[in-house]
Amino acid sequence: MSRAVQFVESFGGPESLQLREMPEPQAGPGQIRVRVTAAGLNPMDWFMTSDAETAARFGLTLPSGFGTDYAGVVDQVGDGVTGFATGDRVFGGALSRTVADHVVIDAAGTIAVGGDAHHTPDGVDDRTAATLAIAGCTAAAALAVVKPGPGDTVLIGGAGGGVGVFAVQLAVLAGARVIGTGSASSADALRALGAEPVTYGEGLVERVRALAPGGVTAAMDLHATDTAQAARELGVPDERITTIAAQVAGITPANGANAAPGAIEEIARLVATGRLRVPLAASFPVERIRDAVELQAARHVHGKVVIEL
Repeated sequence: MSRAVQFVESFGGPESLQLREMPEPQAGPGQIRVRVTAAGLNPMDWFMTSDAETAARFGLTLPSGFGTDYAGVVDQVGDGVTGFATGDRVFGGALSRTVADHVVIDAAGTIAVGGDAHHTPDGVDDRTAATLAIAGCTAAAALAVVKPGPGDTVLIGGAGGGVGVFAVQLAVLAGARVIGTGSASSADALRALGAEPVTYGEGLVERVRALAPGGVTAAMDLHATDTAQAARELGVPDERITTIAAQVAGITPANGANAAPGAIEEIARLVATGRLRVPLAASFPVERIRDAVELQAARHVHGKVVIEL
């Protein structure tokens, strides 16, 4: 038997999640089975499953799994698969089904269709690897829109969140100066990532002007639209602004599904070589899945929340 966290009777909040036992899934042709050791949580996990209407928009039906990021070890390889072998350490994503002892992945799939898998580099532990796929791809896609580099001052809204910790560091590695919005309590965490912290909310434009009298040249809004609107007030052209959680007319949104080929492998290499770090805010055993989701959904976590299996 194999355990999996599922919505069984209805979609909803953490109280609707159940840890169930079921027959082990089997890898078919073109598939691998991964013994999951860690699963990272993202805001999209609980957003997609918050109610039946939203779940349907993502093609989810009951009973439905939960979680998209994972890391673990290949323990079964289907016919026709090349590039993966039993015992390989892997990480990746599979839409709303990774908080489970086993997940079956299409070797040539995508996160949205069939799941995807990448070899975990030496030097990256499974808890860290389990945080990379969604947030890393989304951050990479956001940077591809605004293209930060030396001479740029980039305003990042939601800089301390799951995507923000990647976006800040990637922009710094690209040579940009980064100003990151967050709560007052997140200031030290943002500085540790390489950002200059500024509190969000009313008066943001004035606070940013005081920090960067020479102006802001690009912006990434990783929370809603407030940072994007502030960037416009600061004179940033629409083509150098992006959003990930909302759409604004005239501004190109970033979607992790559109990350450039090889982007997630490059992020994993940066982690392995110590050039990029992933703050882990908390880890929970799978039996405490509801507590983990409540913490992550509160949106005050500095870093990533991971489930251990």
